[in-house]
Parts: sequence; structure tokens; C-alpha cells
Amino acid sequence: MRLTPEQAEFASAVKEFAETEIKPVIGDHYERGAFPVDLVRDLGKLGVFGVTLPEEYGGADAGLLMLCLALEEISRVDASVAVTVEAAVTLGAESIAKFGTPEQRQRWLPRLAAGEGVCAFALTEPSGGTDAGRTDTRARLDGDQWVIDGAKCFITNAGTPMTDLIVATAATGPDEVSCIAVEPGTPGLEVGPEYSKVGWRASDTRPVYFDGCRVPAENLVGRRGRGYAQFLQLLEAGRVAVAAMGAGTAQGCLDESLAHAQEREAFGKPIAANQSIAFMLADMRLRAHTARLAYRDAAEKADRGEDFGTDAAIAKLYAAQAAVDCARDATQIFGGYGFMNETPVARAWRDCKILEIGEGTNEVQRMLIARSLGVLLKLQQVHCHPGSVLAGSGTGQYRRDAPETSH
Repeated sequence: MRLTPEQAEFASAVKEFAETEIKPVIGDHYERGAFPVDLVRDLGKLGVFGVTLPEEYGGADAGLLMLCLALEEISRVDASVAVTVEAAVTLGAESIAKFGTPEQRQRWLPRLAAGEGVCAFALTEPSGGTDAGRTDTRARLDGDQWVIDGAKCFITNAGTPMTDLIVATAATGPDEVSCIAVEPGTPGLEVGPEYSKVGWRASDTRPVYFDGCRVPAENLVGRRGRGYAQFLQLLEAGRVAVAAMGAGTAQGCLDESLAHAQEREAFGKPIAANQSIAFMLADMRLRAHTARLAYRDAAEKADRGEDFGTDAAIAKLYAAQAAVDCARDATQIFGGYGFMNETPVARAWRDCKILEIGEGTNEVQRMLIARSLGVLLKLQQVHCHPGSVLAGSGTGQYRRDAPETSH
């Protein structure tokens, strides 16, 4: 599929930024587990954080595909920075853009669109796992305040120096889930220490605790009791965004492996001349290319307001597997060097596995695809992602004016 001139220009600008600004420094941030504040702010200046948000709040309202193009280019170099953007936009800022009141949008979106602050989406719970319906966090109205008690885990962007907002899901009544915005520093909110992660080490992932946390009643995001339907809309788009990250990781592994295989010699010739290596490179290109087509197809459907839930599951499943397979092959092509942490392919190898788990495991994606064929009963609710969710059903619409549907 052919990009518009605007899309191509934006993707090219992000690619140049990733190559010239992120790539030279990200290895140090990665090994120290340090959040790259300056890089994130500069991406905000480039327009990445506001690409899907309304123009009246400083965004570009350019659609999901435009965001995915940026995520692919960033992921070619580093997935830590990419997931920071993905979680901040598709789940965090979009929750306010889609469901927030005019006052909430005016209060929070301008900084989020500019990349001056980031938003976290807190849903995953220690006892929940893949069961998004198990929401042990509770919120009760006490006068003009919500009082929140509970715990969340694996929350992306919860404790960065730039965190402006945490949108948390909570049970607000029997069989009722709602979304509530909580600002850092609110009494009763505690953000735990950074997890020691295998990969994504330059991103921020933490547990979040609520202990009698009081926020104004007007911090309810969307309608009371509609939280489940709301995050279903967000998460289908999130799966497409993660697919774009998988495509970028796969392409980055190909880029690094091809350059290495053409320079590295063994037995008097470049190792790329060996059929076994050449075929590995061919398979890597096949995977990256197909993953790209899959996420772009899903994103285009989303931007047209068409149903794209099954397409999102297909793209996410294939791209995640493509990233894992390409990272494995890249490590093999690099040999002993591929086992050294300072190489980009080693970072990719550490980063890629979570793509098969986050935003819904591979097994869950297969269940969703099978359900679309009519061979499995409808899943009631499923999820798993650091700071996000995959739900078993969704609206299939990404348009900001798309109606909510009951689930």
C-alpha cells in the first residue's frame, strides 16, 4: 500500500530522528535502566505524541496509521522508547480524548499532545492476569470525591519524571467498572519502584497502589460503569500499535544482520554469500514485510471507521512472532557478538518476547481469530499487557466519534 506524501514525510522524519538521536545514546540508557527524558521530549516536539489527538488541543488528528508509522521507525532502533509512546498515546491520552469531558480535555491534552507530559493507563492487577473482568480495585463515592483502594501492576509510564496523569480502572459498583483519572502526588497514591525487566529497560514500568486515594468526582473519565466498553475501544488500536512495533523490531534486526553479514568474513568470503545465511536474511525480509502489510491494513481500516478487531489480532499475532523469529536469527548471524549486550540485536532479543505476551498473548490472539471464524465461543474478557489490556471483544472502531457498545 502506498503512503500519502504527508505520511511518508512524517515517517522519514521519525526515522532520521531515531537514527541520529536515539541510536547513538539508547544503549547507555538501556543498560542503566534510565528513562530517556530528553529523547521523549524531543519526540513530542516532532509531533509524535499528538499525532492522533484533536487539533484543538495541539494534536494533528492524523489517525492511527500515522502513529504506527512512527512506532515502526522508532522500534527499528529501540523498543523501549516506542512502548513509552505507544502506552502514552493509544491508552493514556486517547482515553481522555475519546471519553473525557471538555474540561478534562482542556486540562490535560495540550501537555500530553506536546509530549511535555505522559499518561499511564492502569488496569492490570496482580490477581487478574488475563482476566480483565477481575477488577479488585474499588472506588466509592464519598460526597464529591472518589475514594480508591487497590493495586495495579506492570504499569507503563507510571513513575517517569514526565508522568502527568494515571487513568485507572476500578469497580464502582456491582458488575460495574469505571475509569478515573489520578494525578501524581495525590494523597493515597503510591507508585512503586521500577521493575527489573529483561527487556524494554529504558521504559518505565511500575506497580501502583491506591490506599484511600481521594480524587474529585469530576475525575471520572467517561460514563460511570462504561469503563470496560471504553478500554475495549482503546485496546484494539493498541494491538495495531504493538504490531507496528513488532514490524519495526523485525526490520531493525534485518538491517543490522544484513550489514554484519556483508562485512563479516569466514572461509575467505562474506558470510552473506553462504546459502544458510542468505536464506535467513530472506526469511527476515519476508517476516518484516508481511508484518508491515498486516498492521497497515488494520490501521487503515481503523482510520476509515471500519471493523478492525480481527485484523488487529492478526497483525499483532504475526508481527510479534516475526519479531521473535527475526531477533533469534539475527543473534545467530552475529554469532558470539550477538550475545553481547552492547549490540542492537541483543537488545532486540531481550525486547521481543514481551510482544508475544503484552496486549494479549499469542494464544489469546488465536482465540480471537478463531472466534471470528465461528469456531469458538465468544471470550468474555481477556487481557495482559504492562500497563494495558487486551479484551476479548471490542467496538472495532477507532474514530473518535464512534459509539460505545455494550459487552
